[in-house]
Amino acid sequence: MFPGFETQDLAVNGTTIRAVHGGNRNGRPLLLLHGHPQTHVIWHLIAPALAQRFYVVAADLRGYGDSAKVAGLPDHSNYSKRVMAQDQVELMGALGFERFLLCGHDRGARVAHRLCLDHPDKVEKAVFLDIAPTLDMYEQTTMEFARAYWHWFFLIRPYPFPETVLGADPEFFITSHMSRGPRGISLFAPEAFAQYLRCAKLPGTIHAFCEDYRAAASIDLEHDRADRAAGRKVQCDLRVFWGLDGTIERCFKPLELWRACSKNVGGQGFPCGHYIPEEAPDRLLQELHAFFD
Repeated sequence: MFPGFETQDLAVNGTTIRAVHGGNRNGRPLLLLHGHPQTHVIWHLIAPALAQRFYVVAADLRGYGDSAKVAGLPDHSNYSKRVMAQDQVELMGALGFERFLLCGHDRGARVAHRLCLDHPDKVEKAVFLDIAPTLDMYEQTTMEFARAYWHWFFLIRPYPFPETVLGADPEFFITSHMSRGPRGISLFAPEAFAQYLRCAKLPGTIHAFCEDYRAAASIDLEHDRADRAAGRKVQCDLRVFWGLDGTIERCFKPLELWRACSKNVGGQGFPCGHYIPEEAPDRLLQELHAFFD
């Protein structure tokens, strides 16, 4: 699904991260980070085109895809976005890139947000897809949001409850979770969806999902509140895009929220749902080229 790309497992930050990388060796490096419950495969429709101009790295987050799935610590710190961002900084360094462009979707965008805050010298420009800031989303929770993003509140229950429930039938969970839109799972290429199912069934994946969300509802919020108290904002140029048919559009004011915690941000909604790289790849490509070029 990534013609001409190399697949590699890299030992970084005390774990192992799976990445595919390839493209224009003379182009600027571009790191792509996926969301839940997916893998780097979400970029399969746009990575080959991006590779004509950029050197593209698409990585599986810690605990996702074919990256290592370590057991969560009691404070969930080893699944904090700070640690997951450090994974990606070291990954890019191992590939020879000390400064890069960055685009993240969903959970990957939350990792990208933390990466921008903790490593401002590493990021040239950034794009976040279909998220509002995590702290704002928790603090502004409504009944509509809780119904749509029920998993935010289920996955954070203490071990082993959600692991036991979801682990009983991971395929049912993934299929149900990703078919909520009007097109169901038909919007995903069959070979891509097959990879999401395969990886969800790997030992440790469901636990990693839970630890990611447990961290988001605890230690990540501590880090976010500390940044706001200190006045720290995203320093690089930032673009945010979201689906006009999705929960972010219905429940939040994403551009307004990102303006409060970024120095220079613009963006707009796309006529699609949550899975922008697979629902609106042509529009996303157009915007990425316009912004990064």
